[in-house]
Amino acid sequence: MDEVEWMQRQPKPEDLRVGLISWAGSYLTYEAYKNTVTATAKGLGRRQTWEVLVSNEHDTQAVVRLRSLKGLYLLCEADGTLCYGRPRTSHHGCFLLRFHRNGKWTLQCIISSRYLESDGEDVFCNSRVLSAYHMWTPRPALHAHVVLYSPLNRCYARADPTTGRVWVDAPVPCLEECGFLLHFQDGCYHLETSTHSFLSHIDRLVSQPSTQTAFHMQVRPGGLVALSDGEGGMLYAQGPRLLLALGSNPHRGEEWFILQHCPTWVSLRSKTRKFLSIVYDVEVYAASEHITPMSLFQFESDNENHNLQLRSANGYYLAQRRHRTVMANGHRLECDTFFHMHWNCGKIMLQTASGRFLSIAPDGLLMANATIPGPNEEFGIRLANRPFLALRGRYGYVGTSSEQDLMHCNMDQPDCIHLLPCRQGIYHFQAQGGSFWSITSFGTFRPWGKFALNFCIELQGSNLLTVLAPNGFYMRSDRSGTLLADSEDITKECIWEF
Repeated sequence: MDEVEWMQRQPKPEDLRVGLISWAGSYLTYEAYKNTVTATAKGLGRRQTWEVLVSNEHDTQAVVRLRSLKGLYLLCEADGTLCYGRPRTSHHGCFLLRFHRNGKWTLQCIISSRYLESDGEDVFCNSRVLSAYHMWTPRPALHAHVVLYSPLNRCYARADPTTGRVWVDAPVPCLEECGFLLHFQDGCYHLETSTHSFLSHIDRLVSQPSTQTAFHMQVRPGGLVALSDGEGGMLYAQGPRLLLALGSNPHRGEEWFILQHCPTWVSLRSKTRKFLSIVYDVEVYAASEHITPMSLFQFESDNENHNLQLRSANGYYLAQRRHRTVMANGHRLECDTFFHMHWNCGKIMLQTASGRFLSIAPDGLLMANATIPGPNEEFGIRLANRPFLALRGRYGYVGTSSEQDLMHCNMDQPDCIHLLPCRQGIYHFQAQGGSFWSITSFGTFRPWGKFALNFCIELQGSNLLTVLAPNGFYMRSDRSGTLLADSEDITKECIWEF
């Protein structure tokens, strides 16, 4: 069976979201309770996240509206003041967005021709003469764990720790080497690999971040980015092996990549400890004792209704077919490719639209047989392309602060939580220094433990999960910024983006 085009061309809502940083280093922020807009925040949170809605785009400019996560818009009034609400006319809230060579953006009100600017605190549109005060730095608001896709080469970037290089040669982003952590610091970006090396200006991976690993980023609505060294060098795939390196002469848009959230790939294991694998192109068996590329599935799920699609490395989806068999030949919009998830202590059960549960036949074939689930319908599930987690909740990333030894959930940058698989769905959490996570009697966490504790992970969406802590409560984010495990039920604060 022929492979299908892997990359989905239509951008997701998260690909259109950015934070806008003023010349003073503060973020454009909507103050919902005051119906005003300011630029005082020093970090990128929900109120600093804007969705860029494009109505007309050319090479160096676009007509856009900025919409908050609350669904309301940035609006410029006739007197130059800014407010936050719904447009009253077709041009109300429209800005001419210009992309500048230094990576900055300017936003000019369509009605008044005045530029969006900040004095470091307040935001307004007063001047028609362009200056440095009108420059805004866009920061992609998607999760920091990303993949880079080259539309020209139709492949993903892949770090190669054995050669210390990065190649743009992965047609499917199922390997952990395709994932990068995007660190934002002092207006520049550092790309960290899954083995904690950094991409550098000298075309090799290095062990520590420095000025030689800092890249400037040009951003376009829809997730397009280009990385440069700020001195004329652009990062693009070069040579017959498509080495990702700095150069001064990219052709046909070679320097542009689509920046996307790192997808979730999993392996599934039956009661007999055999991995589900695709055999003979489309048949699915629990037959392999070892993980192969045909044992990996992309986990695509809507957290609202707990429906799941499993996409194989050949681009097709698992689907229920005739005689209750499950085949890897489905397409994205087919109703037979959707399964309902049920969790039991880190193990997953999958129910088809007909109400039957997936199980393994005596010959190892995957079928939809059981009407009542039992141990034979439970599958062990393990993250296949995530050696670590970077967790983001409602108030920011999970990480440590130099002022306190407790884990926090309101950080601007994530700490890596290394995953040590214990058994299916159960992991030990290891901090960056090699020690383990420990839990206090108050349900707070410290990263200095000597002994490994069991954490149960259950996937709630394509890039969403919950964590059942060793004390039997769900881990959640708190407005105070302290990470807690004290929730008996799964609430919005218990959902973590990873």
